[in-house]
Amino acid sequence: MATRGRKPTPTAIKLLEGNPGKRSLNANEPKPAKKAPSCPKWLEPEAKKEWRRLAKQMEQIGILTQVDMAAFAGYCQAYARWKEAEEFITQHGTIVRTPSGYWQQVPQVSIAQTYLKIMNRFAEQFGLTPASRSRIIAADNSTDTQDEMEALLEGSS
Repeated sequence: MATRGRKPTPTAIKLLEGNPGKRSLNANEPKPAKKAPSCPKWLEPEAKKEWRRLAKQMEQIGILTQVDMAAFAGYCQAYARWKEAEEFITQHGTIVRTPSGYWQQVPQVSIAQTYLKIMNRFAEQFGLTPASRSRIIAADNSTDTQDEMEALLEGSS
């Protein structure tokens, strides 16, 4: 059964954003270990580079966990395919003349657009775009605000 309305924002993102809606937080939301998953061996080489570029940083701010492997792999793979299409366009251009003399757009233009959309959807979920990142309030590294918030939600001091 499909649900209507906006997708719920994960509690971790709400906490990083300072809970702007001031709605009660889901105390029963699953809390996977804050450890980045291993990079899948099947990713394309460029996707693996993107994984290595971002995974540790995302783990440190608490937005990448073991259970996020498939979603993050999807982002990295979309990035690799988008980059490949963009490099083709840079090298060969966006339009070619067909054997019959007509001008035609190369398929890489729509491929690049498709993978950019996919990549941006994943990026927004992880707080990797300027707009989604602007809503995040960075925690002071001297205290673990996640643990403080968990203690508050559990009613302990």
